[in-house]
Amino acid sequence: MSDTRTPVIDIALVGDSGVRDPAAAAPAAATGGRATADTCGRTNIFDFDRASLERFFEQDLGEKKFRAQQVMKWIHHRYATDFGDMTDLGKALRAKLEQRAVVQAPQVLLDKASEDGTHKWLLGMDPKNAIETVFIPDKGRGTLCVSSQVGCALNCTFCSTATQGFNRNLSTAEIIGQVWVAARHLGNVPHQQRKLTNVVMMGMGEPLANFDNVVRAMSIMRDDLGYGLANKRVTLSTAGMVPMIDKLGEVSDVSLAVSLHAPFDELRNELVPLNRKYPIAELMDACVRYALRKRGTSVTFEYTLMKDVNDQPEHARGLVKLLREFDRRVQMKDAAKVNLIPFNPFPGTRYARPADEAIRAFQKQLNNAGMIAPVRRTRGDDIDAACGQLKGQVMDRTRRSAEHRKHLQDSGIAQGEVPDAA
Repeated sequence: MSDTRTPVIDIALVGDSGVRDPAAAAPAAATGGRATADTCGRTNIFDFDRASLERFFEQDLGEKKFRAQQVMKWIHHRYATDFGDMTDLGKALRAKLEQRAVVQAPQVLLDKASEDGTHKWLLGMDPKNAIETVFIPDKGRGTLCVSSQVGCALNCTFCSTATQGFNRNLSTAEIIGQVWVAARHLGNVPHQQRKLTNVVMMGMGEPLANFDNVVRAMSIMRDDLGYGLANKRVTLSTAGMVPMIDKLGEVSDVSLAVSLHAPFDELRNELVPLNRKYPIAELMDACVRYALRKRGTSVTFEYTLMKDVNDQPEHARGLVKLLREFDRRVQMKDAAKVNLIPFNPFPGTRYARPADEAIRAFQKQLNNAGMIAPVRRTRGDDIDAACGQLKGQVMDRTRRSAEHRKHLQDSGIAQGEVPDAA
């Protein structure tokens, strides 16, 4: 049974009077895709994809590189974390691994299940920070929503994660560790008893702002010695970091999703502040380049519907025009797909979910124009696991969490209370 009690965690959050000095309290950011180490200086094997683990065995341990393949199977297929259990490795090698390496997954701080089958984990990344990961089962498929950062620096105004502020990037080990925790819980066996069929880099954080670590983690997800997911079943969702979309197209082969949310720059500037740096025209140019590199694949545009903000007929017409032009440039029918996401409220938000009639009317406009535009069913909202609701425990380095708490206090809203925005 899932433990739904609030855990006692050593989280040094922002105090009532302001923000703590991040230089004194915040852990260093994981950068450059470097392997992380434990307090004894041992390398965390979770940081390695196949190529880098083979190099580790050959160059650091003086062993044959095929040993890396054996270890990957033990970790990602059998969920072993003790080298002593890896019985097809010689005793001398196991002893060497015990001295030089460790298999260290994130600590499960909270394990919570929804009535609809959605499952959420709060995972400790270090003594001061925790992130959330969500599994969503649905009609023969199981999708895991994975976080890439502790918090998020982009400050999209309709996202609960933004109110937590930002602390640091996650390491490759902390990203793939989320998949390991979920897969072990589900009893997932790659290529045999597959419960986890899809992964979306759509949790806390902007994945392209943590490029190297995310790309390496996605490599493990797609490797037959990892989780054996097809390229199209691993999706990276971005708010629109244009140069990194181009870089992703050069080094990886995964599905691309773009958090669009508005067809016009003026409105998108308000909803997604990154748009001021990379406006819609530049973003769509990058998406066209990505699609042309991956012939025959589509790009998904996520559109969160907010009452009286971006759900009007003129917004639907603008969206149709934008995505028809995308199809024309890619020279492929349905190169652009739309996921319509009804807004999921959280405490202190000024936005509201549109009425069901308004959602259906918006969808009908897109469908009548020949667009593929399913409405994403809200899942896990009873455990705050729905899209846009993820909030871990972030030792904020941006003052944003303090400002949000002050806003709630000034508005007379309790921390867990969602105001009636009807």
